[in-house]
Amino acid sequence: MKILIRTLTSLFLAVVLLLTFALPAWAFCGFYVGGADAKIFNESSQVIIAHQDDKTILTMANDFQGAVKDFALVVPVPVAIKKEQVNIGDKEIIKKLDAFSQLRLVEYNDPNPCEPLRRSRSSVPNSFGGVLESAKSPSADTASNLGVTIEDKFKVNEYEILILSAKESDGLETWLRTNGYQIPKGASEVLKPYIRQNMKFFVAKVDLQEFDRTGQSFLRPIQIAYQSPKFMLPIRLGMLNAKGEQDLVAYILSAKGQVEVSNYRTVKVPTGNEIPEFVKEDFGKFYKSTFQRVYEQENKKVAFLEYAWDVSNCDPCSTTPPTPEELRKAGVFWGNENNDINALPQRGRFPQTNTFITRLHVRYSRAKFAEDLVFQETSNRDNFQGRYVMRHPYRGTLTCSAAQDYQRRVTDRQQQEAQNLAKLTGWNIADITKRIQPLTAFKPNSAGNEPFWPWRN
Repeated sequence: MKILIRTLTSLFLAVVLLLTFALPAWAFCGFYVGGADAKIFNESSQVIIAHQDDKTILTMANDFQGAVKDFALVVPVPVAIKKEQVNIGDKEIIKKLDAFSQLRLVEYNDPNPCEPLRRSRSSVPNSFGGVLESAKSPSADTASNLGVTIEDKFKVNEYEILILSAKESDGLETWLRTNGYQIPKGASEVLKPYIRQNMKFFVAKVDLQEFDRTGQSFLRPIQIAYQSPKFMLPIRLGMLNAKGEQDLVAYILSAKGQVEVSNYRTVKVPTGNEIPEFVKEDFGKFYKSTFQRVYEQENKKVAFLEYAWDVSNCDPCSTTPPTPEELRKAGVFWGNENNDINALPQRGRFPQTNTFITRLHVRYSRAKFAEDLVFQETSNRDNFQGRYVMRHPYRGTLTCSAAQDYQRRVTDRQQQEAQNLAKLTGWNIADITKRIQPLTAFKPNSAGNEPFWPWRN
């Protein structure tokens, strides 16, 4: 029995109403482990982090392809997690935050230059869009001999969860293997730093019968609430069973302001560029090329800011802002009585709208990211969005004296748009200009208009 779970609308991009293309999936803050015959590779993921002071609610949604049996997820956590700190999340809220914070493709329509000025504007949003499996019942008998302690064991809906601590990475790896988990090669060395920091290990597997009873075709996200001065996301384990580079999109919610990665530079993606009309049909391909180009220019070692805005408004809006109830489901706990982090979403009161969202996109590899991501809140509430502008020329009948000047301006503009696109993506300028639809030349009293391209030759 196999299932394919595609969380939400992961990065690289399922462009709404434009195109969709799939990317491989990965695990951002842990590694997938499976039976001996499991062939699991994970390359992309999404996570929501609601954070204030030293309190965090983490919502994890991983993509995964593989066999349902003999599989689990291992995630390092700063503190031992209790049952009341674990909740089943709603995958729809990840879709919502993804859609709200996605890149903007904004369209403008030129007015008829022969009539009084009328501006028309429309925006076309685009969004970027894991599973876990069960393993053998863990044995506590061999745990103590290997320096492994089962801190807690409980079940939350379809998930069976263990909280482990360990004295030695070799012992933890041996224990996991002994209990039916096929650990990726090199796990022991990667586990070692977490053990030295006295971190715990959140191990989730799936009760298949319980999962069948849910009637779900997707495994639901897991939410974890904890209190710790460590504001970080472990990514190194996720590199163990991944092919090549991996993409993480983090939606970080804060009552204070923008969130940055403190141990790597945070860089804004290119924005505000005017691009040719045909890009609307290939927006996914366009942004994929743009991101890869700037990623390489930054030596593949930065976090990219794609969106930063107060969730109560947007301009332009790709979708309606999240409601207080949706923010509650996303883990926002400020606004609860005493800001109680343990009042998990299904029990907490609706939060206030004083919430700022930061969308960070990190593409990383073992060679460039030797450390886990460490975040810091800032008081910066400046708005930012990855936004690209498309201007449609007026293509109706032109009969006034201003038409020739307008056509020349459109031609100059299209030339600049082609250059912008080539610079952003690295695409060949000649190939770009071939796809641009020119205006026909204005010729008074002439029945046959011809393309006007003085700069193409």
